[in-house]
Amino acid sequence: MKKTLKKYIPEKAIPLVEYLINKHQVNLKIVNQRQTKHGDFRSMPNGKMLITVNNNLNHYQFLLTLIHEIAHHVTHQKFGRVQPHGKEWKTIFQHLMLPFLEPEIYPTQILPHLANYLKNPKASTDTDVKLSLVLRNGKAEVGKNFIFEIPNGSVFRFKDKIYKRGNKRRTRYECLNLTNKRVYLFNQNAEVLLIK
Repeated sequence: MKKTLKKYIPEKAIPLVEYLINKHQVNLKIVNQRQTKHGDFRSMPNGKMLITVNNNLNHYQFLLTLIHEIAHHVTHQKFGRVQPHGKEWKTIFQHLMLPFLEPEIYPTQILPHLANYLKNPKASTDTDVKLSLVLRNGKAEVGKNFIFEIPNGSVFRFKDKIYKRGNKRRTRYECLNLTNKRVYLFNQNAEVLLIK
């Protein structure tokens, strides 16, 4: 397990993660990138619990996603069926993340954003724009741009649909779907493929 974890999380986090995996009997499967999620937790037909995490995440995203999913597992063990990202999960996630909030694990430029996010964690880290950007080191996936980087009026592809970027509202961008002519709101950190 240590050899596998070394490829995906910061080295100083490995003993803590191994402890959590063993203590909670976590079945971890590392999978190919999925467009809609970084990881998930589910109950299998045989009664075992499975956690999956995408293999394309950097060390800091992978660790945060893994602990997020372990928190679902622990919440399920402790409370049974409850709201997926409700108060029980939030409390357990905060508790599990606390030992990882160290500069030997997360760089100092990430720590304040991570600590702020953990005050009231959401279902996805991508909803916290500042944390999402700092976790990605301010860089979009190769060949893509963050929506805030492209000029107003630009045409782009997002999840196999074509949009035209519009004005920024308070925190999100209005984008016109060129097929159905409806306007959708995009987070600033949405990664899009600019069409030249």
